[in-house]
Amino acid sequence: MGVSKNGGMRRRVAILGSTGSIGTQAIDVVAARPDDYEVVALAAGGGRPELLARQAIDLDVPLVAVSRASAAQDVQLALYAEAQRRGWSTGDHRIPRLVAGPDAAVDAARTPCDVVLNGMTGAVGLLPTLAALETGTTLALANKESLIIGGELVTSVAAPGQIVPVDSEHSALAQALRGEDVADVARLVVTASGGPFRGRTREELADVTPEQAAAHPTWDMGPVITINSATLINKGLEVIEAHLLFGIPMDRIEVVVHPGSVVHSMVEFVDGSTMLQASPPDMRLPIALGLGWPRRVPGAASPCDWSASATWEFHPLDDDVFPAVQLARRAGAFGRTAPGVLNAANEVCVDAFIGGDLDFLGIVDTVAAVVDEHLADPEVATRELTLDAVLEADAEARRRATILVERR
Repeated sequence: MGVSKNGGMRRRVAILGSTGSIGTQAIDVVAARPDDYEVVALAAGGGRPELLARQAIDLDVPLVAVSRASAAQDVQLALYAEAQRRGWSTGDHRIPRLVAGPDAAVDAARTPCDVVLNGMTGAVGLLPTLAALETGTTLALANKESLIIGGELVTSVAAPGQIVPVDSEHSALAQALRGEDVADVARLVVTASGGPFRGRTREELADVTPEQAAAHPTWDMGPVITINSATLINKGLEVIEAHLLFGIPMDRIEVVVHPGSVVHSMVEFVDGSTMLQASPPDMRLPIALGLGWPRRVPGAASPCDWSASATWEFHPLDDDVFPAVQLARRAGAFGRTAPGVLNAANEVCVDAFIGGDLDFLGIVDTVAAVVDEHLADPEVATRELTLDAVLEADAEARRRATILVERR
């Protein structure tokens, strides 16, 4: 960690998933504060080579990691083109070292730095999460899937306070819990916008399209997370994540629908008081807090306008229409490889829905069938929980989900 021009400590940051929704907003945060942050590594899938090249040259990043080896040449050419456009021949810009392949993001996570922001989407974030934790680096975690599928494999490696949550809900809980005794917590209340289909019946969801499911009312997110928010499986995953992050039993973590997405989550204490964190829906705030934790970053996002009239609505979750949260509770309560199976099957089903091969209701129905099969296997409860076991369960869940999608 270096010293910034303003006398503070300049943090070295690695950003995984730099071309995605979280990654691009993280770059907005660090680029606006060059005296406070130095980006030492970027990792991305490779599907947006021109954007990745601009990010790398803008920030003068020494290492770029691309997980799809087939995209390496496109990224390399984009880097040269971007540098050339900016006067590379005069020596003003360096070309970063490029690594490519399935372990590239792990290499980026192991780069000597102060904070690794894991903004990847899906199970692919597990190995980079473990790599960052094993190096002792602070992990700003937006990739909830890696914690959920890794479970005790992740929490056992993490030192106290090493994981700083970046999901807005868990960032809110972490803020409300600062300085509090966990023994005084009665329950955690995770808020949900309700997604684009709040108030609909199950019958009314039968024919919704991917375009309708992608039209989130308050947040601008990537396609997978947005679909997960429409089914509310995202909220089920967040219940599991809250349990793993804060050690609160699953039956003391509730979900409440808050359409305005201004209150991001709440902590209810044993004396009847409730603490909440509120801010307009802007991921730059929890991202900045994750990068600067425990220090707050001035001006990271706009505050609430208290001069204007406002009403905050809260509604109970309709578990009959949106059964995903209860499904996640079952998987989370069982633990072991069950949350990973839930996540893997969901990733397959969301891809099938986006591709037109599965109806909207079929997403959660198919995931439930795969989870039920997994929980019915008598060996699951006794099998040693290892990384290989997690990866094998993930692969088998994807295989089963693919078969069930084809049959549906």
